[in-house]
Amino acid sequence: MRQRAIAITEPKSGLSVVAPLLGDKAPQNAAFLWDYLGEPRTVGGIHAMWTGPEISCPIPAAHLHGAAYAMPLPPENATLHPQPGDIVLSYVPPRMWGGSPDPVFDIGIFYGPGARMFFPIGWLAGSVVAQVRPAEREALAAACAAIRRGGACEVGFARTEIRP
Repeated sequence: MRQRAIAITEPKSGLSVVAPLLGDKAPQNAAFLWDYLGEPRTVGGIHAMWTGPEISCPIPAAHLHGAAYAMPLPPENATLHPQPGDIVLSYVPPRMWGGSPDPVFDIGIFYGPGARMFFPIGWLAGSVVAQVRPAEREALAAACAAIRRGGACEVGFARTEIRP
């Protein structure tokens, strides 16, 4: 039996990890991410300013226009304090963040302790939708530290499957 997962890459930092989806704990959020990755995607990433040890990858609105799965997401497997290796999908309704007419969908890659889901608009629970495999978390932290030092980057996301 195979398990759905996402491959996460960023060439300059050497980031290359796999995160099994938590479809049993966050079914709607995992389905959104799986559907979004029906084709491999590249999303701009930047080290977060408010949430701590996170590479924030907001999904461009252009990637979502007309997509049937781009619907409001409920909090599932919710957290305010992500742990190292957590992949957190955050949803912010239209007009909530700076009056933007588009909803915000953000893929957060958390790599160290002390993270928090605190934003300029306040606390916002995110859904832990996947987790980087434990054996890859040290490499995740090293690559994310390189991204922090290097600035903005392009993060690749793609569907994959693994043996549990």
